Amino acid sequence: MSDPDQGLQSGRTQRWDRVPELGGPSVPGRPPVPPRRVAEPAAVARDQHAEPATAWHAPAPVTTVVPQQHPDPIWDAADSADDGEWAFAWEDDDEWDDEPVRQRDPLWRLLVRGAGELLVTAGLVVLLFVVYEVYVTDLLNDRTQGNLAEQIRDQWDQASAAPENLVAPAVGEPLAILHVPRLGEDYSRVVLEGVSEEQLAEGPGHYIGTALPGQQGNLAIAGHRVGKGSPFLDTDKLVPGDPIVVETAQNWYVYRVLGDAATGDYTTDASGIPGQQIVKPDDVSVIAPTPGAAGAAPSGAYLTLTTCHPKYSAKQRLIVHAALDGDPVSKAEFPDGPPALTEG
Repeated sequence: MSDPDQGLQSGRTQRWDRVPELGGPSVPGRPPVPPRRVAEPAAVARDQHAEPATAWHAPAPVTTVVPQQHPDPIWDAADSADDGEWAFAWEDDDEWDDEPVRQRDPLWRLLVRGAGELLVTAGLVVLLFVVYEVYVTDLLNDRTQGNLAEQIRDQWDQASAAPENLVAPAVGEPLAILHVPRLGEDYSRVVLEGVSEEQLAEGPGHYIGTALPGQQGNLAIAGHRVGKGSPFLDTDKLVPGDPIVVETAQNWYVYRVLGDAATGDYTTDASGIPGQQIVKPDDVSVIAPTPGAAGAAPSGAYLTLTTCHPKYSAKQRLIVHAALDGDPVSKAEFPDGPPALTEG
């Protein structure tokens, strides 16, 4: 039997007709086999401490495969004469050097700026305080007065039907209800015993030791003009002859501002007591039993209202004097108030 490999140039492993996948000449009756594509080896990074490869040493071990990177091209004048020259390295530019360096503000300017900011802050605080005193406290006082009105009327409902014998209540407790038609048809304020800020924050206060409603002497009542309900805000609008009505458990007491109702003159009353006057804060003679006559015995039954003057200031005091007009009006006969309550 003849050798099938006879006539070949090399051994079995080099026969192209048996290993066609390695490429080679075409075999009759078969399509040509394309040569195998061998991928280009990637660049490798070798250990720097490895020994160099020699004929008798193995190559250094591969530690990391680093993909080949192509540096970005550098634009040069040779490529374009119109655009100028570009390179990666930054070159000095005169425009950057000419930028001014910001200087630190001098001390006096810092002080002025700080003082201005402090004044603005202080102004806002003062403004908020004024808004609170003028408006917010009025809203709060309305609720307080409503509670006091319920309290005093509950006390009156529980009182006996015996003839009224007024006694000053404890400090801070309701004494009576003040009605001033000139200041509004529904104007009414509960009067508390005492004139400290604690009482005046809730409503008008009765000067301790002065006369009670309807008694001989001077029923003196103080109240804020602005804020805390502003009970005496428009007291200066009272004119001679205006009624001021004080309500108690069983009676209505009507006082009238002193002066000539026809002419509006406050100084014409026979008693010599003016219906309205402006005094200093330390002038306490206005709440004496006979107003303006400190130490003198009572010469009648008077009512005095005191408040700050002018508005939004406590520099002076606005005083209104009134005298009792007739006998008390029984609430049994006039439960809704005397006729004078509808004047004004």
